[in-house]
Amino acid sequence: MAVENSSTEYISQAIESQREYFRSGATLDVKFRKEMLQRLLDALHKWEKPLAEALWHDLHKSYEEAYMTEFGILYGELKNHLKHLSSWAAPKKVGAPLRIFPSRSKIVSEPLGNTLIIAPWNYPVQLLINPLIGAISAGCTAILKPSPYVPNVAHVLEQMIDDTFDDNYIAIIQGNRDINRYLLEQRFDLIFFTGSPMLGREVMTAAAKHLTPVVLELGGKSPCIVDKEANIKVAAKRIAWGKSLNAGQTCIAPDYLLVHEDIKEEFVEALHKAFRSLLGRKPQKTKHFVRIVSDKAFDRLVGYLDNGAIRFGGGYDREERFIEPTLLENVSPSAPVMQEEIFGPIFPLLTFSDTEDAIKFVTEREKPLALYYFGSTEKGEEVLHRTSSGGACLNDVIMHIANENTPFGGVGNSGMGSYHGEESFHTFSHRKSVLSTTTRWDIPFRYMPYRLFSLIKRLM
Repeated sequence: MAVENSSTEYISQAIESQREYFRSGATLDVKFRKEMLQRLLDALHKWEKPLAEALWHDLHKSYEEAYMTEFGILYGELKNHLKHLSSWAAPKKVGAPLRIFPSRSKIVSEPLGNTLIIAPWNYPVQLLINPLIGAISAGCTAILKPSPYVPNVAHVLEQMIDDTFDDNYIAIIQGNRDINRYLLEQRFDLIFFTGSPMLGREVMTAAAKHLTPVVLELGGKSPCIVDKEANIKVAAKRIAWGKSLNAGQTCIAPDYLLVHEDIKEEFVEALHKAFRSLLGRKPQKTKHFVRIVSDKAFDRLVGYLDNGAIRFGGGYDREERFIEPTLLENVSPSAPVMQEEIFGPIFPLLTFSDTEDAIKFVTEREKPLALYYFGSTEKGEEVLHRTSSGGACLNDVIMHIANENTPFGGVGNSGMGSYHGEESFHTFSHRKSVLSTTTRWDIPFRYMPYRLFSLIKRLM
């Protein structure tokens, strides 16, 4: 199955009809937004099985993994918004200084308006629908653009959206990068993009033409530091799971290992055992190991295998786009595998002799989307204090994304803006300050010729 490009005529019509619909005020009522969130929740339940089948067909993603990383996260997010939206959307009274007496102030959250959401292929359901939840919650309309690299998923998503919403409110557009470029030429009130830093720059450049705000959820090389105080067995199991999830095709996957030289051999042995425990001795045979998304991505990843010495793994099958979890040793920091986000089940390992050296290695490079540290809490807190990353885990990987009460987003090269939970509501909203002043009396101090100025000066 291949994705067919939506026509430019339909795209233009959908954008214009959404502008008109938003200007009508139909999305402003919180009751309407909650009804639409409930409608989306019902739709996900209805379409869960077809979406799961499409994920298996496109990515060889098992239902269990699909539920954990796609559907389960979305169900939790939707229930959180349904529960708290009324309080999030309510005007917030704030204190007022004496100098503006007798005025009162409040903050009103208003929807930004017409939005564009461009999703990637690696978690194609979750990373399209999760931002949509924020858009609906805030009272926006949305043009959705799924990835063409997962055509079966994109087709089912289109059926689900068309079955659930009118396209003058929520519409789905299909196509390749030419369609992305056409969409980015149009004017929106917010662009929400998840993808690579390279494409993020293109999005930001296009958005600058209209001064459109952007949320960029990008990626980068997320380091995984294993210090000598780490619980090696637990660290190895959690790290192997994080790298196995979606075959490493996760924006917050541990990208490379920095392991203290004193524990290197013990850790490598434990990591090898952990991969075998998770995936068996023949990972190609298990249903719980995702395939690489495309031939192009597969060839890029196989090209990394000669960037170091293979300690374990190294097997691959191009016909199935299968690559075995692989550990590389003796890797140069200047090798291609250490310059680009890997996005696959290949793990370069470097060593350090002092935690200060690990901190220096991380801070000399672009800010990552995630940072993982295994060791003592005290040392871990120091590492987090000295480094910058979109998010972080101490003695764990990936799991910080699972808490909808904390924001998720990048910093620097790994992105800008954040979402999840209440943060999603605010991302798609403008927080407007409103001042109300009584007309029962009018204090003369502020008017020319500024009588009693010395008193006014003290009040200010």
